[in-house]
Amino acid sequence: MKVLARRLEGMAHEVELEGGHTLVVDEPRDRGGTDTGPRPTQLLAASLASCTAITIEMYADRKGWDLGQVEVDVEVEYDGLVPSTYAVALKLPRELSEEQRQRLLVIATKCPVHKILVGEAAVSVSERVEAV
Repeated sequence: MKVLARRLEGMAHEVELEGGHTLVVDEPRDRGGTDTGPRPTQLLAASLASCTAITIEMYADRKGWDLGQVEVDVEVEYDGLVPSTYAVALKLPRELSEEQRQRLLVIATKCPVHKILVGEAAVSVSERVEAV
């Protein structure tokens, strides 16, 4: 998969994702942006919330458990501009047994975004020089 961020103006960037999806990412006005889209760190929290929800829903589907309307709440604490803590809370149906609840809490930590945040993925940065 490939993602491309292309500057629009100021801090705003159009981000193209494989599959034809496009979104705008920006910074708030008090940080020099125009506030035309979410901040990158907000997208990271959104990725964690949605990935966690999808991961537990897929697991529950395989087990035949009805989760109904799943909600995953992510609260982010910052150290300056950098996220320092992500607190993930799952809203699960009361009808689940304690064993099912505990299992879903474990499964929530298996989502790919969670694994990235705890350092299980390698990230490299390189320069791509365009031919003139």
